[in-house]
Order: sequence, then C-alpha cells, then structure tokens
Amino acid sequence: MGPVFDIVALRSLVAVADRGGFHRAAEALALSQSAVSQHVRRLEKTLGRPVVERAGRATRFTEAGNLLLEEARRILGVHDEAARRLLGSEPATIVIGSTEHAADQILPRITAAVHRTHPRCRVRFRIDRSARLVEAVDRRSVDLAVYVTEATSTEGMQVGGLPLTWYAAPGWTPPTAPAPLPLVAVEAPCAIRRRALDVLAARGTAASVVCDAGYLAGVLDAARAGLGVALLATAGRAPDGLVEYKGLPQAPAIRMSAHARPGADPAMVMHAVEAVRSLLVELDVPHPVPPSAAPSLSPATGGSVT
Repeated sequence: MGPVFDIVALRSLVAVADRGGFHRAAEALALSQSAVSQHVRRLEKTLGRPVVERAGRATRFTEAGNLLLEEARRILGVHDEAARRLLGSEPATIVIGSTEHAADQILPRITAAVHRTHPRCRVRFRIDRSARLVEAVDRRSVDLAVYVTEATSTEGMQVGGLPLTWYAAPGWTPPTAPAPLPLVAVEAPCAIRRRALDVLAARGTAASVVCDAGYLAGVLDAARAGLGVALLATAGRAPDGLVEYKGLPQAPAIRMSAHARPGADPAMVMHAVEAVRSLLVELDVPHPVPPSAAPSLSPATGGSVT
C-alpha cells in the first residue's frame, strides 16, 4: 500500500487555513495546539515536503501546502457526505453570510430558498461587514454571502439595489446653516457612510460625522439619542425609536452582490440568489419626498464634508 493521508490530519490542515493559524484551529477543533501541529507534521512526512512555513510571526502555506489544502477540501467533502448518507449522521450545515443591512428580511428569504434544495440541512448565519464576508467565503468557512458590492473588490453576482433612507430621532432638528449637518455612521471604510457624504456634498450641504460606530447597533443608538441623522438600508422599515427624516436629498440605492464558495451546490446558490433578487425588486418602489416634508437644509457656504 502506498502513502495514506490521515483524514483527521487533513481536517486540522483545513482548520489552520480557515481559522488563520494553529491556535485558532485548535480552538475550533477542541484540540491542543500541539496536537494540530503534530497533524500537520504527519502530513508533511507523508507528502515528503513542507506544507507550512513561518512568515515573521505568522504562518503561510507553501506551494505544496496550497495544493494539498485544495485536495484536502475535496477529500473531506466526499468523506463527510458519505458519512451522512451511510451512517445517518447529523444533517449538513450550510453557512450563510449577510451584512447587517436589511438582514431581518434577507436571511429568512435565503433560509427558505436553501431548504427548498436541502430540506434536511441546518442553516447557520454569520452577520459581518462585507469585506470580512467575502474573505470568509474565499476561506470556505461561509458557503454563500450577500454583501454591499462597493465595499469590496469582489464583484460577485449582482442581486439588486437596497434602498437607502435618512432616519433621525422623533422631533430631531438639524442646526441652522452654516453649522455642519451632524451625521452618525458606521466607521470607515463603509460604502453607505461614503454615499451619505457624497450625496450631501453634491447638494452643497456641509456635514460632519459626530459619531463613529463599529456596527449598525451603535449607529442606531446614536441616532436615537439625537446625536445626528443616519443614512440606513432598512428596506423601508423604520428602526425602533427612529422616524424617516425627509429634509435631505434622496440617496441612490446601494448595490448588493452574492458570492458563493467554490464547490457550493449550484442549485442552492441559484435559489438563494433569486430569492434575494425578488426581495430587492419588491423593495424597488418610488420613494418621493412629499411637498409637506420637513424643510430642506440650506446649502452651507464655505463648509466641507468630513
């Protein structure tokens, strides 16, 4: 018999790649870091070549390691599917990623679409910023992600535009010009933050971000506290404690894309993408600013957008 690759060692190798290192791989697999290291050394002995190497304080895969990693993913996929079919083990888990924007409407649509093609599967979710979701798909720790197109360099599959709306606390009024308009937004880089500033700059309205937040929850809290106005992708549903503010120019919808990991079930991907597209078509309705809306801000003179 020729050389044999240990299935447990292959699983450790994939975990090192997906989790970004030996320590995190060990945590994910509930093993000691030394055990994961032994598994990788076992693979190197079988292969006859190094598969990982030190790059400063980090670890990176060698050319042989990347080739082995690709084959390891195939082997584990076939192995795990065979185990499910022959041993009646737990159903497969499909991981769906989404940005926070309109996730309460997007995720139920995707879940229903996934269950149409895989009725027995479990669906697990990851909600994160767009760039991190794309990276997770490329690492194969997420099967399919829906994200803001402009927030990454990955074009993906276009699924439509998500409407953007200005929100503020009930009764909130902006300072009079030439004082800059106070904004609350997710910290840069953020495509919606950039869209808000661009729209106001085109209008000639000076604006200043008075509160940065790492995630959407912080933006909502700041807006509820009356710190400023926020441009949000809420799919037409006002967040609790906020109302639509109609004294600002309408912002164009933000483009959304889907990105699937290599090897993901094409039927599942197709149904999920079509489900999101149909939702965004439903949301693509005229959004006029009525004449009775709150008075518009006067263009500031000499101001700058920050």
